[in-house]
Amino acid sequence: MLDFQLITDSLPLYGSGVLVTFKLLFIALALGLALAIPLALLRVSRAPWLNAPAWLYTYVIRGTPMLVQLFLIYYGLAQFEAVRESVLWPYFSSATFCACLAFAINTSAYSAEILAGSLKATPHGEIEAARAVGMSRITLYRRILLPSALRRALPQYSNEVIMMLHTTSLASIVTLIDITGAARTVSSRYYLPFEAFITAGLFYLVLTFILVRLFKLAEGRWLAHLAPRKN
Repeated sequence: MLDFQLITDSLPLYGSGVLVTFKLLFIALALGLALAIPLALLRVSRAPWLNAPAWLYTYVIRGTPMLVQLFLIYYGLAQFEAVRESVLWPYFSSATFCACLAFAINTSAYSAEILAGSLKATPHGEIEAARAVGMSRITLYRRILLPSALRRALPQYSNEVIMMLHTTSLASIVTLIDITGAARTVSSRYYLPFEAFITAGLFYLVLTFILVRLFKLAEGRWLAHLAPRKN
């Protein structure tokens, strides 16, 4: 039988874990998207000296496990004396900073490829129409290509957001008490792993449902013009 009293008593700990999870998620997504946009522009560039470094970055980040990246940033950098003696050490000694940085780097690579694919899929007619009214290249990207690509990328980007939500569970490995960290604490304290982790799973399930619904609403608003017309 499940110990529902334990689950109820542990809800405040899970509640604080939800706040930590949201903090990690939103910071990582904001920084990741800010980095992904210029990376996506480089990925669609025809100049090899611009395209190649961006391709290499996304290839390396997407080709290595998120856990390895987190360990390299949180544990690996600390072995270098130059890092420990630099002005950046207070940041790199912070688990929150390292986790946010690792998650942001990871999601930036995936988001950049999503946006690059969306940019490449822009209907040629939109580009020709913009050029016909005399738009410069910068204005074309600012007013036509990027807004259009961001809208069309919503379905794929929503999957990346959900994956990043689940990825934040790795933060518990570097001592942060997020949702998974709360479950690990309850499990180690009471030796009841089933109650601890099924509660964490339910929290992730609810948060996933909320995010999916929000993205569905966003798609309904900004992608309505792409829906098939009813006769």
